[in-house]
Amino acid sequence: MDIESWGRQNPIKKESWRTVIALAYQSLGVVYGDLSTSPLYVYKSTFAEDIQHSESNDEIFGVLSFVFWTLTLIPLLKYVFIVLRADDNGEGGTFALYSLLCRYTRVSTLPNGQLADEDLYEYKNDRNLSADRIGMSLKSTLEKHRFLKKILLILALIGTCMVIGDGVLTPAISVFSAVSGLELSMAKHHHQYVEVPVACVILVFLFFLQHYGTHRLGFLFAPIVITWLLCISAIGVYNIIHWNPHVYQALSPYYMYKFLKKTQRGGWMSLGGILLCITGSEAMFADLGHFSQLSIKKSAFKSVPHILEDTELMCVKLFIVKMRFSTVVLFNVNKGPCRCTKLKCFMLATANSTKILTRGASLQIAFTFVVYPSLILAYMGQAAYLSKHHVIASDYHIGFYVSVPEKLRYPVLAIAILAAVVGSQAIITGTFSIIKQCSALGCFPRVKIVHTSSKIHGQIYIPEVNWTLMVLCLAVTIGFRDTKHISNASGLAVITVMLVTTCFMSLVIVLCWHKNVLFAICFTFFFGSIEALYFSASLIKFLEGAWVPIVLSFIFLAVMYSWHYGTLKKYEFDVENKIPINWLLTLSPNLGITRVRGIGLIHTELVTGIPAIFSHFITNLPAFHQVLVFLCIKSVPVPHVRPEERFLVGRIGPKEYRVYRCIARYGYRDIHMDDVEFEKDLVCSIGEFIRSEGRGQSFEAVEDIDANERLTVIGTTSTHIDGIRICEENGELTHVDTEMIEISSPEVPRKRVRFLVPESPQMDLSVREELQELMEAREAGMAFILGHCYVRAKRGSSLIKKLVINIGYDFLRRNCRGPTYALSFPQASTLEVGMIYHV
Repeated sequence: MDIESWGRQNPIKKESWRTVIALAYQSLGVVYGDLSTSPLYVYKSTFAEDIQHSESNDEIFGVLSFVFWTLTLIPLLKYVFIVLRADDNGEGGTFALYSLLCRYTRVSTLPNGQLADEDLYEYKNDRNLSADRIGMSLKSTLEKHRFLKKILLILALIGTCMVIGDGVLTPAISVFSAVSGLELSMAKHHHQYVEVPVACVILVFLFFLQHYGTHRLGFLFAPIVITWLLCISAIGVYNIIHWNPHVYQALSPYYMYKFLKKTQRGGWMSLGGILLCITGSEAMFADLGHFSQLSIKKSAFKSVPHILEDTELMCVKLFIVKMRFSTVVLFNVNKGPCRCTKLKCFMLATANSTKILTRGASLQIAFTFVVYPSLILAYMGQAAYLSKHHVIASDYHIGFYVSVPEKLRYPVLAIAILAAVVGSQAIITGTFSIIKQCSALGCFPRVKIVHTSSKIHGQIYIPEVNWTLMVLCLAVTIGFRDTKHISNASGLAVITVMLVTTCFMSLVIVLCWHKNVLFAICFTFFFGSIEALYFSASLIKFLEGAWVPIVLSFIFLAVMYSWHYGTLKKYEFDVENKIPINWLLTLSPNLGITRVRGIGLIHTELVTGIPAIFSHFITNLPAFHQVLVFLCIKSVPVPHVRPEERFLVGRIGPKEYRVYRCIARYGYRDIHMDDVEFEKDLVCSIGEFIRSEGRGQSFEAVEDIDANERLTVIGTTSTHIDGIRICEENGELTHVDTEMIEISSPEVPRKRVRFLVPESPQMDLSVREELQELMEAREAGMAFILGHCYVRAKRGSSLIKKLVINIGYDFLRRNCRGPTYALSFPQASTLEVGMIYHV
């Protein structure tokens, strides 16, 4: 094969730029809506302090200089060119950084971690980089000290809580500022009786819309934001030309010095308003994963088939190419035996990885060439207008709409409301996603997760969270009734998340990127100093609205940490009271134990040993199923677990006992919602394990565990082209492939279940018998047995522990969704075993 001619025949570079431009276009609607609406309230919030707008224009030029350099240093330099490189396999946000650190330093607080988890693809990525002496010392310190692990977890939870608080405040300030344009067309004071009701109606409609999903209207988001950006930039250019063409002089940092020197304490306090110009910058990183779900997946596989036409690829293979910002997944969709060479496979993967440029590059282009210049022109235009209008009768005379030409105010008002809704939608969706991540990693109570789209992966809706956000958002809007207090609250939430990101990034630079520690110190000092200045200006307004995110964060932090602490103590009790495997091996009919038909799935958090609930179950009901599976559904600190790495399957005891252990692993962004497919994958994975064991394949020892247990990695059904399949039918058997043999259950009047197994003359008779017994049990039905635990603090515990466990954790456990819902177990087949845990 001629490599050079093959490369010339594929116009990859041209299509790559088309793809990246398309992704940049989509990111405008998904990511930048919040940041784009900040001109609505920045100047109004800034001059709400005791700052005079003098004839010298020192104040307005100083504010413009602060806005320009803040936008340049924080969103552009910090996030676009540095933070976006720290994605967790395409996922962003505070928890993604924490997950990244957990994998590189083993500081995860997940209780049932295994060494086998480090063999996952995401764990092995870039682990070959060598760290310097300081990095290794820092890594060792974090791993040894439990207190430091808790500090990292609390930092991640604080950042998460502030994001949730931002989910309350951003819709309120965006929508309220958008409808404030009504004040210029109404009599004095009358607008106060119209703005709040109109804003509340829009907010109720926005949250009500979440139930139906936004994927049907998502195609409108980018055009709305683009229209808004073109609108404010055009108005900005008009104001610059018409009112003050020399306003560009205010971009000099000298005006920041003059501003602070003249205004002193008032100028320092006004930084809390200037801070709002970067509201939504964190969303650029936090919504990275959501943006990829909407765009990368669709464009990634659209052009694969035509590239495969001229090749001899005939196998189903998975190529994953790790890029700087994202993971590109490539599939060969054809079936049959493989006739390809490794070179051609590599070229196919490389070509498509070049064709599908990273989502990070798309975000860079969208912000650098569209959002950033549009915002700068908008702020310069407002400053140019205000530099010629010094008489301010009231605060709304310095708002956004006063600089809009009178004939355009109503069209601009309509566009602003739509843009505010789009910007609010992004933060609401991000709140849903981050709460799902926290719940998956054991840091948030179980909630109902509704998947609103069957086509878009990760498009979720959480009813409890949605209505809570709506009530809090309406309370803030009605309670404050002005942008000053809401902006003070929003500013503190935004800058706190940025400080947390800066702290985590300094660790990522040293521990994950293995860069020199001086680079991390410079990064932390430079950006941390800027953010600390804004943080102090926001915190001093505690009594003027800044108390809201603090109170909300304290409540959510108490909920998250109480749930995490209770879950951790519950797991420790399970470990201390687990039953040795030898106890199971001593059970026999002589002790009155009987085996009944069917498959019994014993849900447990343990990855080794027998849970205490099973002993409790046997004591009260001396019988268990003919096939027994100890099932552990666990989350690992990675965004996604590949299907071929989903299950760890092993055998407990001799073959004739028919007792297995199965560990199903999910990432914090993975979806586990189809119980029927999960049951099929589970049974097929056990069948595949039995078949591979019979063929004498070597097992992968995952860690030093009990000698009676050896686990091996088994993928889902879709990952095995020649693997075992389940076929269920009510009537006669359909045609069976000649390359497959059938292992079915005996004739019974109910639905017939059979295995389709690739024909192999080496298959042992005992393997056939074990597979047939598995099918008989599958046909008889599956029963799910799990513990219903009542957790209580043991005697002698401290008062704080009793409050957290007996009141906090118990209240959350009683009012959250049950474990059967979170695990998607069918209610009719579920048996809960009650136990009291004294922790």
